[in-house]
Amino acid sequence: MPTRLPHIVVEIGRFMVTGGLSTLTSFLVFNFLAHGLYITSHPWLVKHAIAAFVIANVFGMLVSYQLSRHWTFQHRPPVHPDGGRTAFFVINLVTMPLAIACLWVSRHVLGLTDPFSDNIAGNVVGQLLGQAARFYLFRRFVFRQPVHATDLAHHPASLLGPARPLLDPERSSEDRV
Repeated sequence: MPTRLPHIVVEIGRFMVTGGLSTLTSFLVFNFLAHGLYITSHPWLVKHAIAAFVIANVFGMLVSYQLSRHWTFQHRPPVHPDGGRTAFFVINLVTMPLAIACLWVSRHVLGLTDPFSDNIAGNVVGQLLGQAARFYLFRRFVFRQPVHATDLAHHPASLLGPARPLLDPERSSEDRV
């Protein structure tokens, strides 16, 4: 009987597939807006590659959230009552400058404005940097590790954190308000 892969390996694999599909979405939208994607010879945002990249990544975020919530991290309950949407999109917005910076350097420092250079800088290098950061941040702040009843029975203090009194006798009544 074959041994099961460690759960983290499966989770990383699913995260990479999710990231690949959301990056493909971003790639197609970006290339349509900035370069025409062989559909039009007059792209809408040909002079505004950064704006096209941001718009494209919003579409990619929507795909990524749906796949992350319902497939990649389906076994992890969301940390927040909104299903983790707010934290998910904040993390994506906070990590997006990594890819934007790569695209900006390619265009404005190196002077490379062709579709190949734009895609290598923004959709390969930038997205890989962002993916690494997002994997850690999603697991930490959006989708928590599930807690099982057997875990609570054996290690309740380590799972729930240290007990803290509701009122700290060291603090004055003004500090408590």
